Amino acid sequence: MEHARRQELEAYVTRDGSTIREWAGPGYAAEAANLSLAEATVAPGRATIEHLHLRSEELYLVTAGAGRLRVGEEERAVAAGDCVAIPPGTPHRLHNDGEVDLVVVCACSPSYSHEDTVLLEEE
Repeated sequence: MEHARRQELEAYVTRDGSTIREWAGPGYAAEAANLSLAEATVAPGRATIEHLHLRSEELYLVTAGAGRLRVGEEERAVAAGDCVAIPPGTPHRLHNDGEVDLVVVCACSPSYSHEDTVLLEEE
């Protein structure tokens, strides 16, 4: 059985500017070949860099905080308990306009990779 514990996962800053903890995917604690699962944190007043994934479909499940999510040309408020599906090739960006961390569990299929991520703004 593949098993990951959050407190044992090292956080890193990904290409879009969020802090990530990878639970599952190729090469991670819970080895999965065809999908990935991660927790992204965006600090108050911060935003991710607008980006897209060429092949991966992504689900965002907001687990804490609130903010704004732009997917394609549409932007709306999101808060804990909301889930949004992001199709492959669709630009998206999270902005934390609240006072606490915005925390999102992200699932990607096929699994997340830096090579599949295209930044649409300057880092």
